[in-house]
This record gives sequence, C-alpha cells and structure tokens, in this order.
Amino acid sequence: MGVVEQLVERGWLRPGPTAGTYARTEEGRLQIAGPRDVTIYSRPGCHLCEEAKIQLAPLLQECGARLTEINIDEDPHLRALYDYDVPVIFLGARKAAKHRLDPAQFRRQLLDNSR
Repeated sequence: MGVVEQLVERGWLRPGPTAGTYARTEEGRLQIAGPRDVTIYSRPGCHLCEEAKIQLAPLLQECGARLTEINIDEDPHLRALYDYDVPVIFLGARKAAKHRLDPAQFRRQLLDNSR
C-alpha cells in the first residue's frame, strides 16, 4: 500500500474532484499543525464561542500563536463531531478545551508547546 492510500485510509486525505487528486481533510490538517497552531471549531451566534475567542486573543498575541477558526456548520462531518460541544479548541493536534476555556491553563499549555 502506498503512502497516499495509507493517508486516505487514516482519514487524512480524501479523493479530490478529478482522478488522481486528493484534498487534505480537517483531521489531516490537524496532524501537521505546529505547536503554536490553535484551531477553534465554532459556529456563528454561539456565545460560548465568542467568549472563547475573546479570551484567546491576548494569549495568542503573547505567545505568537496562530488561530484558525473553523465553522462546523459548513462541514457535515465536523457538525456531526462537534454539534453540541462548541467551542472545541485544539492546540496543535491535541484537543485542549471544549465548551469553556480556562485561560490560565491554556496559557500554560501554549507556553509549554512553545519550548
């Protein structure tokens, strides 16, 4: 089995629109995320999501981290995974929080990942 087939089997790639092309899945993107890459899975109108983004902003700036925001309502797979759990926050490929963010704990995790 080739590398591409293994990545498809793991769910990190999916076949693209034309034969022989592939697209990275969200799981695949997380697997290559760096130690200061923060991903928040959220949805518009979610007050907990907005609260978490406000709490994240100064921590991201302090640690030089990068935020990627993903609207789960735009992807049926992500909606099925996180529908009742938003916000879900990943630090690199590891889930760091869901529902509510503990800023002090997240800051420690972010600083530990930066070393």
